[in-house]
Amino acid sequence: MEGFDLNLINLLAILVAAWLGGAVARRLGYPAILGELLIGIVLGPGLLGWLEYTESIRVLSEVGIILLMAYIGIEIDFRDLKKASWPGFMAAIGGFLVPFIFGFLIIQWFGGTAISGLFVGIAVGVTSLATKSRILIDLKLLNTRVAYILMAGALVSDTLALLVFAGIMSFAEPGSLDLVGLVIVVGKAVAFFVVTITIGLYVLPKLGRYLSRLKFRNSTFYFTILLIITFGYAELAELAGMHSILGAFMAGLFIKDNLFPKNISKEVNKTFYDVSIGFMAPIFFVSAGFFVSVSVFQTDLPMLIIIILMAVIAKIIGTALFYLPTGNGWREGITIGAGMNGRGAVEIIIAGIGLEMGIIDQNIFSILVFMAIFTTMTVPFLLKWTTDWLRRRGELVLVSRRSGYLILGVNPLSIRIASHLKEQASVSLMDSNMDTVKYAKEAGYRCIHGNALKEEVMAEAGAGSFETFIGMTENTEVNILAVHLAVESFQIPQNHVVVSRSESGAGMDMLERNNATSMFAAGIDINYWMNRIRNDEFVEELVDLEEKTGAREWVKKMRTREEPLLPLLIVDHSGKKRLFNYGAIIEPGEKVVVLK
Repeated sequence: MEGFDLNLINLLAILVAAWLGGAVARRLGYPAILGELLIGIVLGPGLLGWLEYTESIRVLSEVGIILLMAYIGIEIDFRDLKKASWPGFMAAIGGFLVPFIFGFLIIQWFGGTAISGLFVGIAVGVTSLATKSRILIDLKLLNTRVAYILMAGALVSDTLALLVFAGIMSFAEPGSLDLVGLVIVVGKAVAFFVVTITIGLYVLPKLGRYLSRLKFRNSTFYFTILLIITFGYAELAELAGMHSILGAFMAGLFIKDNLFPKNISKEVNKTFYDVSIGFMAPIFFVSAGFFVSVSVFQTDLPMLIIIILMAVIAKIIGTALFYLPTGNGWREGITIGAGMNGRGAVEIIIAGIGLEMGIIDQNIFSILVFMAIFTTMTVPFLLKWTTDWLRRRGELVLVSRRSGYLILGVNPLSIRIASHLKEQASVSLMDSNMDTVKYAKEAGYRCIHGNALKEEVMAEAGAGSFETFIGMTENTEVNILAVHLAVESFQIPQNHVVVSRSESGAGMDMLERNNATSMFAAGIDINYWMNRIRNDEFVEELVDLEEKTGAREWVKKMRTREEPLLPLLIVDHSGKKRLFNYGAIIEPGEKVVVLK
C-alpha cells in the first residue's frame, strides 16, 4: 500500500495559494475557481513546481469534488426546474446540444476515440452558474427577461449535462458489451435512480421528521447525518457502476431546508458550504491545475484554438437557433447564448474524471481547462456588448416579477418616505427594535422584527420578491452591509442607502461594488431630520425643474440656500414618484419633493 504522507507544509501552501488566487479572481469580478486553476497551473509541477501533488492531496481532492457536487445539488431546487420557462428550457437544450455535437466531431476529426469525444462534448456543453448573479448585478440586468432566462437555462443545462454524463459512465468502463451485459448496465443505472429518488422522496423526509421529534439541538450531529447521506449516495453510484459524483449530486437534490429543524438548518447548510466550497473544493481546483500542460500552446495549438472558438460560437449559435421558436427574437437568443458561455466546476470535474480514467489524455484535459478559463472570462464582455445592443434597439425587456420597497430602519424619516411610496407600490419595513416595529405596524405597515444582517430575517421579510431595498438606519455601515446581503443573497436589483454626513468613506467601495447609490444624493445628518419630523418642525414642498439635471448637481446648487433642504422623491409628469438618489436624472418639467 502506498504511504499516506499528509505533508502539512504542502497542504498549507495549496490552501494559501487557493485563497490568494480566488481572492484576486473575485476582485476582478470572476468566480474563485478561475483564480484557483490559474494559480495551480503557475505554482504546480507544470511551471514553477512549488506545489506538489501527493497522495494526501489526491484523497482530499476526491472528497472535495464529492462535497462540491452535493452542494451543487443542494443549490438546485426541483421547483426551480419545474418553473424553468419554455424559453429557458429551449436555451438550455440548444446551448448544450450544439456544442456537445461539435465537441464530439472535432475530437473525432483529430483522431480521438468516440468515448473521449463524448467527454469533450459534455465539457464544452456545460454552462456554469457560478458567475451569473454577480455579472447580472454588475450589468444591472436582474429585472430583465434575459436574467430570468439565463438562470433557468444554466440550471437546466448543468442538470442535463450530468444526466448525459451518467449515461456515458454506464458504458465507459465495460467497453464491448453483449446483449446481456447491456441489459445489466442499463438495469443498474435505472436501479440507481429508482433507489436514490425513492429514498430522497420518502425515506429522508421521514428521517427528518423523526430527528425533529428527538429535539436534538446539536448542529454537529445534523452535519454528520448530512455527510452520511452524501457519502451513502456516492457509494450507491459506485455500486451501480457510475461515478460517485452522480450519487453526491443526487444526495444534494434531496438535502433541503425542511430535512432538519428550521432553527438549525441554516447553520448546518452554512457549515457544509464552508467545508465544501471554502476548504475541500479549492484543493481540487488548485491540484487540477497541476495536470495542465502549457506545452499544448506548441504541440496542439490548432486543436486548442478550434475547441475554444467552437465552444464560444456553438454555444451562442446553438442557443440562438433553439431560442427562435420562443418568439422573443434572434437577437435576444444571441444575448442569452453569450451569457451562457461560461464554464466552471462541473466541466472541470468531468474533465478530471476523464483524465483519471484514461479516457482523455493530459493534452485534451489541458485544452479543456484553458477553454473553461477563456470562455468564462469572455462572459462579462460579451453579455455587456449584447445587452447594450438590445438596449439601443429598445429590445431589452423588463419583467415585473419583482415589485415594491423593502426599507431597513423604522424612524420618522423612513415612515415619511414610505407614506409616499405606498401610494403606488407595496412597502415593508424591518427593524431590530420591537417598539419601533410595533409603531410601524400601528401605522399600517408590514414590519419584520429582527437583525437585517441575518439572511433568515431577510428571507422572512420576503426580500427575494422586492425590486428595491433601502437602508435607512442611523448607522451607515449597517446600511451598506445590509445592501450587500440584499444583493448577494436575494439579487434585489435596485439598492439605496442613507449615508451619514460624517462618513469617512470606509465601506463605500462595497456600496459601489453592489451598484448601490446613496439616498438624497449626498451624506446627511439623519438625526437632525428625524427630530424635525418628529417635532413637526418641517414643511414639505414641490420644487419644479425647468431643465434636465443630475440629482448630485441639483443638490450642489441647492446648498447655496441658507435654509437646510432634504430632497426625498422625484415626481414625473404622470405623478409617479421615484427615489431621489445619487444616480437619478431629473427631466424638465418634473418636480422634486423636498423637506425644509
